[in-house]
Amino acid sequence: MDVTPAIDEEFDTFTTTATVAKLRGAFGDPALRAVLITNDDELDGIVTRRDVISSQESPSRKAKTLARPVPRISPDEDVREAARLMLTGDTPVLPVFEDGDLVAILREEDLLELVRDSLDAIEATDVATTDLIFIDEDASLGRTLADFREEHIRHFPVTDDEGQVVGIVSLHDVLEFVSRQMDRSQGGRPARSMGAAVGGHHGGFGAREGERADMLSLPVRDVMAEPVVSVDPGQPVDEIVGAMLEHNTSSVILEEDGRPTGIITKTDILESLTWEDDQPYYVHVLGSDNMVELGWENLSDRIERVIRKDASLRLLEAKVHFHHHKENLRGRPLVLCRVRLFTDDGMLVGSGEGYGDRHAFSLALDVIERQLLDEKRPTRAERSREHLRISEWKPDEDPTT
Repeated sequence: MDVTPAIDEEFDTFTTTATVAKLRGAFGDPALRAVLITNDDELDGIVTRRDVISSQESPSRKAKTLARPVPRISPDEDVREAARLMLTGDTPVLPVFEDGDLVAILREEDLLELVRDSLDAIEATDVATTDLIFIDEDASLGRTLADFREEHIRHFPVTDDEGQVVGIVSLHDVLEFVSRQMDRSQGGRPARSMGAAVGGHHGGFGAREGERADMLSLPVRDVMAEPVVSVDPGQPVDEIVGAMLEHNTSSVILEEDGRPTGIITKTDILESLTWEDDQPYYVHVLGSDNMVELGWENLSDRIERVIRKDASLRLLEAKVHFHHHKENLRGRPLVLCRVRLFTDDGMLVGSGEGYGDRHAFSLALDVIERQLLDEKRPTRAERSREHLRISEWKPDEDPTT
């Protein structure tokens, strides 16, 4: 199936000389996820809502300071490849080119709507993340932001004093709230004539550090999305996509007997589109563009060899994430690799950083192998949520999950 029915020939563009303030104004439309940035009618890159709200750029800076390149597709691109490019490019839209000309865009929600009917054979549990990490509704926004970075995830179920899920908070929700409140309090950029030479100025862009600190002390319940959209673990994914689109939400909670058992995001569903039919269903790679030295078969075989170190374990699913840094050595890029192995006895996590994808992957597997060979490794009953917290993953910048 190709993406042709889902592309849209109407889309928003700004030139590289447009101001950041103008971009922020455009994103006042809650439905707008990203805009294209052009230079002399040539595509320079995109700017997403997240790029703008998390930016510390002055409102007077130009859009080109935020623009970043993204993959390009043609109108007849396969939906699986389009989903993979969205994930690796960390983008909710893809520019569509035909004969060298920009003719349309493909939005994430339109792609999901297009493939919706073909997802009826996949159940919620096939794509859900079940190692849930909750955050208390009284937790501060500052603490929540720190947890987002530490856990390298973008959604937290929010619980009340009784442990009931009362909302979901995303990284986007927190960043947008803080950015919006800071814009209201800053009152614009001070004029040049109001510098220290004439007695200084008060207020203006970047002068409300105290107010930012106050905002970060607010409880997460002030920002979380509610009510929570809950689905049954046996519900087919096509119905879940329908619920997401109907409620305009990027995540839903799996609930069984009134108890939360997992979470599904749009990213999880996009990942399901990239599963290779000729590969074991449980091996999923994010950032596969960064696999230069490794092949799919080699990667899968090495994972299986490691898991066989403990004959009592059965591997259910493996997720491998590659991320390139700008640093390189003799032409080989510095790569960060994270491996998560989901077994019938819990999750194993390892990360490694090395020059080239093969080296980084080997270091990540070494971490997991040491866990398997550790005679003092906790049993499933002994594992706590803290044991599953992913504290090793500290990239310089946040890639997709």
